[in-house]
Amino acid sequence: MRLFSLLRPLIATVAFMAAAAGASAADFKDGVDFNTVTGPRPDTGKKVEVLEFFMYHCPHCNALDPALADWVKKNGDKIVFKRMHMGDDAQAKAFYTLESMNALGNGMHEKIFHAIHVDRNRLNTDQALLDFVVKNGVDKAKYLEAFNSFGVQTKLKRGQQIANQYKLDSVPALVIDGHYTTSPAVAGHGLTSPAAAHTAMFAVVDSLVAKSLQERAGKK
Repeated sequence: MRLFSLLRPLIATVAFMAAAAGASAADFKDGVDFNTVTGPRPDTGKKVEVLEFFMYHCPHCNALDPALADWVKKNGDKIVFKRMHMGDDAQAKAFYTLESMNALGNGMHEKIFHAIHVDRNRLNTDQALLDFVVKNGVDKAKYLEAFNSFGVQTKLKRGQQIANQYKLDSVPALVIDGHYTTSPAVAGHGLTSPAAAHTAMFAVVDSLVAKSLQERAGKK
């Protein structure tokens, strides 16, 4: 009996993950598993925009990142994936600086997460981030030029404005086609296992992507 009690949370989690993986859009409720928001539908052609709001110092964002990267790869024929960094701290400015330089590829995004959450390098100042990205191959002069540019300042402000528009107050969070938001915390309400919460969220996102594709095609 004691063994069953210990295993009960695991059994419930596995059962929920299996159910979530096979769920359809009709199984998810607005205001419970996701939220409908009023935003313009992004101009992404036939594909659905999936926008992640995150923070580099957020442990939940770090935990989600590998699974999210896998999901994005699997759904590249349906979606256009973008990121925005919540807030206006040094890490947010570094993100938008690197993004403007097209320098987040080649593992830079993952390296920043790894440095903060594995190596325990806080990277919470402009100087620390400058030293880190230069050490990892970014041109110092070009970085500083982008860092001080009007374009990066604009992206920083716009990120905050859009987060407010979608009524987001925590990360990680996903915005699907400007009309729906969800997250591991929302979709996985009540779940204590991060893996189960991620599975729940991706099931919800899959349904919302399918729904958005139908909406883009003018179907109900």
